[in-house]
Amino acid sequence: MMEDPMTGALVPFNFDHLAMQVPELMRFDVQLDTESFDEAVDSSDMEIGHWKRIANLIGSKYGDYDGFVILHGTDTMAYTASALSYMLPNLKKPVILTGSQLPIGVLRTDGKENLITSIQIASMKKEGQPIVQEVAIYFGSELFRGNRTFKYSTEDFDAFDSPNYTELANAGIHVFFHFDDLLRSEGVFEVKTDMCNSVAVLRVVPGLKPEVLNAIIAVKGLKGLILETYGSGNVMTHDWFLESIENAVKGGLVVVNVTQCNRGFVEQGKYETSTRLSELGVTSAGDMTLEASYTKLMHLLSYETDTSKVAQCMIKPIAGEITNFSALV
Repeated sequence: MMEDPMTGALVPFNFDHLAMQVPELMRFDVQLDTESFDEAVDSSDMEIGHWKRIANLIGSKYGDYDGFVILHGTDTMAYTASALSYMLPNLKKPVILTGSQLPIGVLRTDGKENLITSIQIASMKKEGQPIVQEVAIYFGSELFRGNRTFKYSTEDFDAFDSPNYTELANAGIHVFFHFDDLLRSEGVFEVKTDMCNSVAVLRVVPGLKPEVLNAIIAVKGLKGLILETYGSGNVMTHDWFLESIENAVKGGLVVVNVTQCNRGFVEQGKYETSTRLSELGVTSAGDMTLEASYTKLMHLLSYETDTSKVAQCMIKPIAGEITNFSALV
């Protein structure tokens, strides 16, 4: 979106006039082409269908371009980045999402800088190969692995953070890459866009009513449930809670344990309050973010009907979204 200088209203960004809005782009010694949805989509309205359109577009243009930059609203950017990281396995070119806290057209917008640097990073190579070969988010002078990020601020220009994985690059006067932390894949690039949206998320809170949990579990066709738990994966040990989770798992529901904390990881069995979850067959999400866990479960459930295999795959990296901790098992 951009701000109309006459009315102050937010209006869809006209990509046909991209160079006019950001004339600095003309100084790049690269060919820039643009694609856009027919109608602008607020990031709060992003759905699986939009993720599929983006992934399929990248797949259809994969052989024609050295890299891809996606302009995206900030609210669901981490979800889109996570989803794309699973939809585009064995990626060997940069797919960089960026956006702004202040729309282009606002005097102090951060959008121009984010866009310019994203394009620069997407075009950078080393020994003839793209430096970045994964889905990433560039925001506020830092490049992050997309499926490791979350939006932590509605106010700051550096609105995103990656608390459990180092940034991939820092952009100041120069762009400094952390080469050892960049993802590299050996397989053949694919596009796999199926996503199962029969997944629910429940944040565990003091005073949670049994009726709330049971109503979610009883949703027709539900295949996955993500529990946002305390600390390193802890929950209340009330009989009704544990019995509901046990029955859900026995009934074929994949239940995943994600910590509410931004930093750290789920370690089921560290405390008595999480030991029972392991015994009941609940899967640890390790140090994955909610966004990465949610979209990963949607991805796995669309390609695997054996729920025990889905649970096993949740703790194995697909696109660098999780650290291999021995404590996970």
